[in-house]
Amino acid sequence: MRDFATAPRSTRVRVRGQITIPRDIREEMNLDELATVNLFRVGKALLLTPKRLQRSSLAKKVEREMKRQGLSLEDLLADLRAQRKRYLEEAGEKD
Repeated sequence: MRDFATAPRSTRVRVRGQITIPRDIREEMNLDELATVNLFRVGKALLLTPKRLQRSSLAKKVEREMKRQGLSLEDLLADLRAQRKRYLEEAGEKD
């Protein structure tokens, strides 16, 4: 992959607002047909970045909050079971 920037590349905006990212750039950036990207407007420029999955960062945030609260996975599972039981009891009463 190139270090930072490349020379400008031209592409057309199609009728439905679609653009084509040149193949060599897609390959270098590991963008396949299922890839999702972020699009930012920066003044009069558009910035397109790969959208990476945020599961690991979300998991780290949850882990930090659990530690801060002094909770274990067993605590969370026990609360989940209690909440599920309460929900089912309430749902049964309304039927």
